[in-house]
Amino acid sequence: MNATQTGLIAGLILGVAVTTGGFTAFLITLAVGLIGFVVGRFVDGDMEFGDLFGRGKDR
Repeated sequence: MNATQTGLIAGLILGVAVTTGGFTAFLITLAVGLIGFVVGRFVDGDMEFGDLFGRGKDR
């Protein structure tokens, strides 16, 4: 699954959260989605721990 498909699915899930649970459910879903995105980037090897704090590979 590529980034476009993942973004589409995330958008659909956030849309459902807004319509069924209100704004609080939307914020919770957004936070969990962001955590899942970061974990997925670590698993794929696209991100390293130092990237979160501004220290890249070249330093």
